[in-house]
Amino acid sequence: MAADSISRRFRRHAPRVAIGLAVLAVFLAHALNLWRLDLVDASERYLYDFRVRLFMPNTIDERIVIVDLDERSLAEVGRWPWGRQHVASLLDALTVHYRAAAVGFDVIFAEADESSGLKILERIAANQLRGDAAYRRALDALRPELDHDRLFTEALRGRPVILGAFFDDSKGARQTGELPAPALPADSFAGRDQYVHAYPGFSANLPAFQRAAAGGGHVNALVDGDGNVRRVALLVEGGGAYHEAFSLAIARLVLSGGPLRPGFPDDYSPMEWVEFTTPGGKVSIPVDGDISALVPFRGRAGSFRYIPAVDVMTRKADPALLADRIVLVGSSAAGLNDLRATPADPVLPGVEVHATMISGILDGVVKDKPAFLLGADILLLGILGGLLALALPLLSPFRGTLLAGIAIAALVGGNLWLWQAANLVMPLAGTALALLVIYVCNMSWGFFVESRSKRQFASLFGQYVPPELVDEMARDPEAYSMEGRNEQLTVLFSDVRGFTTISEGLDPKELARLMNAYLGAMTEVVRRKRGTLDKYIGDAIMAFWGAPVADPEHATHAIETALEMQVELRKLDEPFRQRGWPVLHIGIGINSGTMTVGDMGSPVRKSYTVMGDAVNLGSRLEGITKEYDVGIVVGEDARRLAPGFAYRELDRVRVKGKDEPVAIHQPLGRAGDITPAEADALRKWTDALAHFRQQHWDAAEVALRTLVAADPGRRLYHLYLERIAHLRSDPPGPGWDGVTTFKTK
Repeated sequence: MAADSISRRFRRHAPRVAIGLAVLAVFLAHALNLWRLDLVDASERYLYDFRVRLFMPNTIDERIVIVDLDERSLAEVGRWPWGRQHVASLLDALTVHYRAAAVGFDVIFAEADESSGLKILERIAANQLRGDAAYRRALDALRPELDHDRLFTEALRGRPVILGAFFDDSKGARQTGELPAPALPADSFAGRDQYVHAYPGFSANLPAFQRAAAGGGHVNALVDGDGNVRRVALLVEGGGAYHEAFSLAIARLVLSGGPLRPGFPDDYSPMEWVEFTTPGGKVSIPVDGDISALVPFRGRAGSFRYIPAVDVMTRKADPALLADRIVLVGSSAAGLNDLRATPADPVLPGVEVHATMISGILDGVVKDKPAFLLGADILLLGILGGLLALALPLLSPFRGTLLAGIAIAALVGGNLWLWQAANLVMPLAGTALALLVIYVCNMSWGFFVESRSKRQFASLFGQYVPPELVDEMARDPEAYSMEGRNEQLTVLFSDVRGFTTISEGLDPKELARLMNAYLGAMTEVVRRKRGTLDKYIGDAIMAFWGAPVADPEHATHAIETALEMQVELRKLDEPFRQRGWPVLHIGIGINSGTMTVGDMGSPVRKSYTVMGDAVNLGSRLEGITKEYDVGIVVGEDARRLAPGFAYRELDRVRVKGKDEPVAIHQPLGRAGDITPAEADALRKWTDALAHFRQQHWDAAEVALRTLVAADPGRRLYHLYLERIAHLRSDPPGPGWDGVTTFKTK
């Protein structure tokens, strides 16, 4: 049965399942790179930036110092580019006076410095003053001071200095200057499907500078589609070979690292890391598919100490801040156009991007985004997306929201844990958006389409059954129908005693208020016990259990309802007296059996109701409650289906329209709830009834008079004493069966 119910629900919710699976297919296609969804790519960048900002340490790395070509330095020394004598002076101060561990220039010296006028003086010596020996001697004496490029070359020689180079992929790009020695030869990736950023042009340093320096690296920034810098290409192709990044070259210099080696997980896969050996061990840096590394941003601008270049040149800087430090010479001045948009700061000096990359290499905290994470992302997307696509249509809005919330929270929590604890960058946006879209589509369908169906469903059943049952039925409406069918059910009839007299004693408005108060209280009891309200017939109530929602305990719930109705009725006594209304008494008849249930009536008016002999008997039982002066009469089948109550058998009767006699009972309460006195009286009554049916009139009378002495107001005992007196005067024949026959309804 459960499997059939689930199958029906799947068939009913097939459109929602199909929509969820279609959404999942779209996002899987994106994850498999069959096509690109711009929204997912933009969201992935946003969520990456969010994680960067969330976990940035926001501390200053004292190992790296930026000597800043700032506005004050440019104002005091002169506009950029400075004469090479000033740059040589700056380098001498850093390496000799301040004893920096390494110096990197995030500037390129691609052109000769002619600011001293040396070339003009040499032209004069070769032309107008060609024969003037004194002039030539003076020029030779001045030449060392006037050859600013030679001064800078000498300052570079033998010192731990890395120079920058810029690669150009623009149309018509030229090749100027001399590139540093390549990090890998041209055939390093032969036979492999390896993508590397390639550049036809470059702007490098003058050959003398590059040859005198300890090394060099490119300063190119990789700019994503939204204009942000998040990665650095550790290797690029240019000039016929592969060149390393500026930051990587400085890190290798500082760590005394050996040659670079590409890292391949197997003989076929693209490169996943670069490595080099140092005296302290192997250093490995993870890279992605185009040999780029993610920049491990430390914080907003100012994550490294900035010292104005002019203070270094004039020896005013604190030596403690520069000694044994890695020094990068760059600029924060807006006029030099080296400001970058990054996840950490929308305006970050480019030199700080290099400093951050160096810091990450030294600490081994460069985030890894290995290829296997793509497979893990696809698997996770398939599992979680498939779960929601199949499960949400079967769940209530609250449970569906809870499931979606748990799935997204687990996804985000696991992703953040991988980021921080395992240093892995797991894709997040695609799966998160897929789960969100599947959830929204399901909830929208449920709201706009299924809610309309539920309203239509409620309009059919809502006037008969409690709202909570309507909600329960609406989850699987195919299991319910208003078409007629035979079912084992229990029916209840209740009626107000002496209603005609009551109605004659009240004006219409007061009578309406009284009936509303009474029917409201009684109906609420029926609803609490999951009963289906059939109809009101004046002051009478008709209800049944077991349809449209199946209820294996329909008889039990009906009898509980009857007992609670009597209790609730007595709660109305005092409010009714205060309003001048009469106290009400009701009789309730309950019967179980096979009944026809469904939507019945004419084209003009229909009603969801029950019919059949068992229903008629229930109505008759309500009518004969007056004969025995009891509040509730239950048929034999109902008593058998609800064994958890203590019953007083009242009689065996043959009602009008029925030939077969039935036993009728009065429920006293739950079997374990009756008092010892009530239990004793019940035993004595059972004995008296047995004597009566065996025609032991004396024994029956003795037992009954004992009961009357204890409870003189109970009409039932007096009724049987009257019967005994009658049967003594008019003894029954030999075929007497002890059944009471009622000729009226």
